[in-house]
Amino acid sequence: MATVKDFRNEVKPNWCPACGDFSVQAAIQRAAANSGLEPEQVALVTGIGCSGRISGYVHAYGFHGIHGRSLPIAQGVKIANRELTVIASGGDGDGFAIGIGHTIHAIRRNIDMTYIVMDNQIYGLTKGQTSPRSGAGFQTKSTPMGAIEPALSPMEVALASGATFLAQSFSSNIKQLTDLIEQAIRHKGFSLVNVFSPCVTFNKVNTYDWFKEVLKDVSEIPGYDPSNRVAAMTTLMETNGLVTGLLYQNEQQLPYEERIPGFRQEPLVRQPIALEEAEFEKMMNSFA
Repeated sequence: MATVKDFRNEVKPNWCPACGDFSVQAAIQRAAANSGLEPEQVALVTGIGCSGRISGYVHAYGFHGIHGRSLPIAQGVKIANRELTVIASGGDGDGFAIGIGHTIHAIRRNIDMTYIVMDNQIYGLTKGQTSPRSGAGFQTKSTPMGAIEPALSPMEVALASGATFLAQSFSSNIKQLTDLIEQAIRHKGFSLVNVFSPCVTFNKVNTYDWFKEVLKDVSEIPGYDPSNRVAAMTTLMETNGLVTGLLYQNEQQLPYEERIPGFRQEPLVRQPIALEEAEFEKMMNSFA
């Protein structure tokens, strides 16, 4: 059985010291090992940004896509090979700005995969511009007078889009984060795990200390039921999204793959692609 060490490679991350992404990487590696997976059973697909580099830092199949396009690639990988545990990952700019259209439709499609977003409320790789997750008044190089738009509420958007698994964590709480990723991997359907991952270089507002002061865990809410969608939405609105834990899970809705008529259990990559001559002729004649 694989251990955490088996999911490590010799590539050293070049993130800034104390970046929250280090903990996310460790949590993914721990969750994969705790789930009984082998490196060759995992595919990690990422987009652009500091967080997008994570696909090169984990010993598994990796694909570094383009900005905002990790989800189309990851969904294609899962459809082609149902045996793989597919994890897509990226930052809040990647998933909630240029890629938000893909995010919404991946959520409603409900393919059996996991999406981990490292949410630092800023564009870090391009040296600190305002992102869709930056709050009103947030001052950066792109908004020197302060952002005039309110921050996007991605968890509310996800829930309204039909999410069947929705969780949120904080990069400094690696135990909780690891557990949530394990649950996301086990969930049959699309799982979204948003991680507050502070950018220590460019974001001097949403810091580790700030998050520790404002975040509330659902375990602190008496009687919280993660199967109650209305309660999940209410909690997100009442806490301004600053809540962690398993927010919502719907185990009744079938994943996309099980709703495709005639979709075989055997992965496409293992199915023969050659056509019998008679079948080929029949296809060609249909265009006559």
